[in-house]
Amino acid sequence: MIKYQDLTSGSNFFLMAGPCAIEDEAMALRIAEHITRITERLGIPYIFKGSYRKANRSRVDSFTGIGDERALKILAKVRETFDVPVVTDIHETVEAEMAAEYVDVLQIPAFLCRQTDLIAAAARTGKMVNIKKGQFLGASGMEHAARKVTDMGNNQVILTERGNSFGYSDLVVDFTNIPTMRATGFPTVMDVTHSLQRPNQSSGVTGGKPELIETIAKAAIAVGADGLFIETHPEPAIAKSDGANMLRLDLLEGLLERLVRLRQAII
Repeated sequence: MIKYQDLTSGSNFFLMAGPCAIEDEAMALRIAEHITRITERLGIPYIFKGSYRKANRSRVDSFTGIGDERALKILAKVRETFDVPVVTDIHETVEAEMAAEYVDVLQIPAFLCRQTDLIAAAARTGKMVNIKKGQFLGASGMEHAARKVTDMGNNQVILTERGNSFGYSDLVVDFTNIPTMRATGFPTVMDVTHSLQRPNQSSGVTGGKPELIETIAKAAIAVGADGLFIETHPEPAIAKSDGANMLRLDLLEGLLERLVRLRQAII
């Protein structure tokens, strides 16, 4: 199983990938098996991603999860079955210790990246902490978010770029944010799929532009991103969360092959 120091020690980028939300055990294991096979062949350090609960929803009737304990146990089974670390989001301080029993990386959602108590609670677990940059925040502000983790005695910080709000219903990616965040000394990730969201749609369901996934991923590798974050699903059209901007699972292998060649060309 990869460790924090492995994220930037090799010549390749690392990958955080999986479904937006844990829907059931069979789906999670299927996705993890597929991605593990690809990443092992390509030499890509891999962290399985799955949200055990979705707290940031547009509507009260939106899918939030299958139950905390059930979903967390599925994440733990993925870790044990495939010997890969797993990452999930937390939303309140009381969730940090609970989730840390099952996962290796605690993720701070973008809208919560300034929540000091939440970041500190995640840091105190001793787990890796991935902080997503808020859509409202400049890249330079992420150094202060990271220091909240290190001030707790935990140096295992990952920073993730996911675009900035542009008007009311779109996001744009400023790729200068990648080197700015990397200058903090912490591994920096490009959240490829969430940066292509189209929030605040009149339907109350977030839209997306998945046809640009490869464009964003290639640009991120070209400017030196240490890792990529990609949500993927066998059938995004029927996914229970964020299907509009996810990558179809059978398209991932070809994309990663092209990204590995690009990475090799620029290092």
